[in-house]
Amino acid sequence: MDTIWQPTLTDVAGPKYKTVAQTIRDGVARGELVEGAKLPPVRDLAWRLGITPGTVARAYTILTNEGMLTAEVGRGTFVASKRSFAPLYVPIEANSAIHDEEQQTYQVNLFSPHLPNVGQASLIRQLLSDIAHGSPSGMMHYPSRQNSLPARQAAVSWLKNAPLGGFREGDLTLTNGGQNAILIVMQAVLKGRRPTVLVEELAYPGFRRAAELLRVNVVPIAMDKDGIIPEALAAACDAYEAQILCTSPEVHNPTCGFTPESRRKEIVEIARKHDLQILEDDCYRMGAAEAPTYRMIAPERGWYVSSISKTVTPSLRIGIAVAPEGKGPKLRRAAEHSFFGLATPITDLCARLLVHPQLDLLTTKARMGTNAFVEIAVNILGGYDLHWRKDVPFLWLKLPEGWRAGAFCQAAEAVGVQIRPAEEFACRDARVPHAVRFAINAGVSLESFEAAIGRLRHLLDNPQEQIGV
Repeated sequence: MDTIWQPTLTDVAGPKYKTVAQTIRDGVARGELVEGAKLPPVRDLAWRLGITPGTVARAYTILTNEGMLTAEVGRGTFVASKRSFAPLYVPIEANSAIHDEEQQTYQVNLFSPHLPNVGQASLIRQLLSDIAHGSPSGMMHYPSRQNSLPARQAAVSWLKNAPLGGFREGDLTLTNGGQNAILIVMQAVLKGRRPTVLVEELAYPGFRRAAELLRVNVVPIAMDKDGIIPEALAAACDAYEAQILCTSPEVHNPTCGFTPESRRKEIVEIARKHDLQILEDDCYRMGAAEAPTYRMIAPERGWYVSSISKTVTPSLRIGIAVAPEGKGPKLRRAAEHSFFGLATPITDLCARLLVHPQLDLLTTKARMGTNAFVEIAVNILGGYDLHWRKDVPFLWLKLPEGWRAGAFCQAAEAVGVQIRPAEEFACRDARVPHAVRFAINAGVSLESFEAAIGRLRHLLDNPQEQIGV
C-alpha cells in the first residue's frame, strides 16, 4: 500500500533526524501510517521536507532497528506489521573503565584506527610535565646521537617481543612515525635514476606514496590467501631491476591476511637470488607475532618498520626502523640528512615512556578495548564475507552482489560512516575487488560504534543495484 503521507517538521530544536523519526512514530500512533503502509523514498521525502537524504535515511535506519519500520530490497520501506522490537544483533555492554573520554556521536570516522584511552594519555601528560621541568637533553640543543641514545635503548627494549633476531641500538633509528620510517628506508636503499619498488597488489597506500615522492617506479605483485605469490614475485624480478619489496606479512593491510613462515622463506630465496631488499611494515600488529620477521629469516636484507601508533598513541609520531646487519650507519645517515633527528623533548619522552613499568599493562588494556569493538563488528556483520582477526584494529569486507565499493562508501558516508574502498589500496590501473576496509574507532563510545556498524548492515541488506533486472 503506497502512501502520500506528508509530515510537517515543527519545533526542530534538536537534530533533524530525531525530529523525522519522532514524526513517523507519531504518525503511526495516530493511525496516519497503518501497518503495511509504504513510506516515501528517502530522496522524495528529503526533497519535500527540505533536508538532506542522509537525514531521512538515518531516521529510517533508527526506526528499522527499533522494529517500527521494515525495509524490503527493491520495494521500499514499510510500517512493520509487528510493533515488538527484534534486534538483528546483541549489543555488547560498554566498559566505562576503558572508555573514560568517549563521546556519543552519529558521525563515525572509520578511516584509520583510533585507540581507546586506557590511561596512556595521563601517563604521557605526567612524563611531559616532568621533562618540561627537567629535560635531560635540555631545550637549547640540536638533536644528536648522544642525547638520543637512551631513547634508542628504550626502543630496543620496546621491541623485545618482536622476532627480529639479534640487534642493537646502533641498528635502529627513531623516525617521525611509521610512514617516515618507510621513506627513510627507501632513501637508504634505492639508487639510480629510476629504481623499481615492488608492492603487494593490495597494500598499505603509504608504500606507494613514499615511492612516488622519490619518483620511483611501483610494480604490484599478485597475491593469494597466504600473501605474495612466489612465482609472481620471481617473474617481476626477472622483468624489472627491482631493488626493494614492500610487504606487511604479519598483519596484511587491508585484508587482515597473514603470510606463514614457509611462504616467507620462499620469498627470501627469491630475494637472495635477485639481490632484492625486503621492507617489512609491522605497524598494525597489536598482539604477539606468529612468525619470524624477514629480518630474522634474512638478516642481511630484512628492513623492519614499526611504531607506537596502534599500541600506545599516534599523536607522538614515534616510529622505529631497524636495519639489516651492518647497514645501521646507512639508515642513520638517511635520517640525519633528512631531518637531523627527532625533537629532543620527544626523544626524552621516548626514553621514559617505552620502558615505563605501566606501559605493558596499558597496551594490554588498549588491545582488549579494541577487541571489544572488533567483536561488535563481527556480531553485526558476520553473516557477510567479513575478514577479521583478534588484535587487529581493522576489518576487510567483501561486498555482496549489488554493491560496488565506491557506491557503498558514498552510501555509508551519507549515513554518517566513513570507510575506505579497496581502490585506495591498489595501484592506479589495477583491477580491485568490490571490498572495503573499516578501522576500529575506539575514540567513540561502544554504542556509537555499534550504531554505525548497524547502519552499514542496513546498507548491505538493501543493495542499490537490483539483481536480475
